[in-house]
Amino acid sequence: MLADVLIRDGLIHEVGLRLEVPDDTRVIDATGSYVMPGGIDPHTHLSMPFMGQLSCEDFFSGQSAALAGGTTHHIDFVLPVEHDLLRGLESWKVKAESACMDYSFHMAVNQWNHQTESQMEAVVEQGINSFKFFMAYKGALMVSDSELLEGFAACKRLGALPMVHAENGDGVEWGRERVFAAGVTGPEGHSLSRPPVLEGEATGRAIRLAAFVGTPLYVVHVTSIDALREVAQAQLAGQPVIGEPVVSGLYLEESRLWDRNFTHAAQYVMSPPIRSAEHGVAIKQALAGGVLTVVATDHCAWNSSQKAMGRHDFRLIPNGVNGIEERLHVLWQQMVVPGLMTPSAFVSASSTAAARAFNLFPRKGLLAAGSDADVIVFDPRVTHTLGVGAGHSAMDTNLYEGMQITGKVTVTVSRGVVVWENGVLTVVKGAGQFVPTPPHAPLFSGLRSQGRPGNVAAWPTAYGPTPVLRDGDRAQHAAEACAA
Repeated sequence: MLADVLIRDGLIHEVGLRLEVPDDTRVIDATGSYVMPGGIDPHTHLSMPFMGQLSCEDFFSGQSAALAGGTTHHIDFVLPVEHDLLRGLESWKVKAESACMDYSFHMAVNQWNHQTESQMEAVVEQGINSFKFFMAYKGALMVSDSELLEGFAACKRLGALPMVHAENGDGVEWGRERVFAAGVTGPEGHSLSRPPVLEGEATGRAIRLAAFVGTPLYVVHVTSIDALREVAQAQLAGQPVIGEPVVSGLYLEESRLWDRNFTHAAQYVMSPPIRSAEHGVAIKQALAGGVLTVVATDHCAWNSSQKAMGRHDFRLIPNGVNGIEERLHVLWQQMVVPGLMTPSAFVSASSTAAARAFNLFPRKGLLAAGSDADVIVFDPRVTHTLGVGAGHSAMDTNLYEGMQITGKVTVTVSRGVVVWENGVLTVVKGAGQFVPTPPHAPLFSGLRSQGRPGNVAAWPTAYGPTPVLRDGDRAQHAAEACAA
């Protein structure tokens, strides 16, 4: 579609041809380029405490990098403070005071106790419609299956989307201990100790538990064929499940963890691990075919000095990689340039699908009158190279160092303000705004008839009413009814 986009007061005012505008209107010439909605990264960890350290990217540096790469909105994960969701939320609000672009929050749940469900309700009332449950990181973030069921049921009642980090936590711990005991202490041990089978098992288990409860499910960072098959099978059966690939899985493969240079190898440590090449091929095919839809980063940045904590023990290497600035460019290079994805499908994978999943659409992820003026200009003719020197992250390494890209974000507009143009980043600390994500996103449509309802007597069976009123119990039931 060939059209002009008129922006006024932070919103898209009109989209069309030959628009009438005042003489003093600023014009950005996008001839030969694509004009798209700004990217939405639904999976980031800024200023995240983990493994005794704090990730090196704060809201200002991370969002600055995002804007330079064409991402205008992200959703960051809030961690509870001593299992208290509300204390965690207050902590993240303070972290976000330096924000320079719009953002939303997910909330993690790492324990089920007497106050968890009421706190979840309070969190939803404060504009968060998604909760993440870790099936890994035993002894730190991991929840049990019973806690997962309680959480799923609470999410269903609240109209909030449950999300899972799907790895078998017990299996991971078993693998880590044995790999290390066998003398494998470097980054390659990370990959060996958390094989695809553990991701596939946990993904299938979470999907089946979600089906039992009757809630939608969002599976974060799908990295393996094993997990992909579980997602595809559930979708084929009509279950509302979203599988989220991360951009690192579209380009990288696990051999880099075997590099003889520790600093180089350690930068690729993330969980689930970067997989062997055949998994990346399958992930790209699934993304091209629509089985996977929302492309994220799991951006959790650590400097080389922080990664060095695990120099002699891979179990101590902080898990996490960069990508918040590179996501759109890597996605374009891996999917659009080789013809696996159209530019329109690229917009969906990088922006619109996330906006729909988390109920931000049509405010975000769309170029239409009334939508937020988060707009990028993407020139498919420009070639450039990714790397530390070309980026704006606080990291001193870059997962994509030296990657050649054809196609570049040349202009980024955030809420109607030009923040990236001609290679110059112009951002204001504190200008970013929290954007609430309302409950009952589209994935909840038609769910009332699915799963087990809260009232056990309403469970559907082919054999008659439940519970069964059996012979010999009738007199007792009649006496109780009379007493009542």
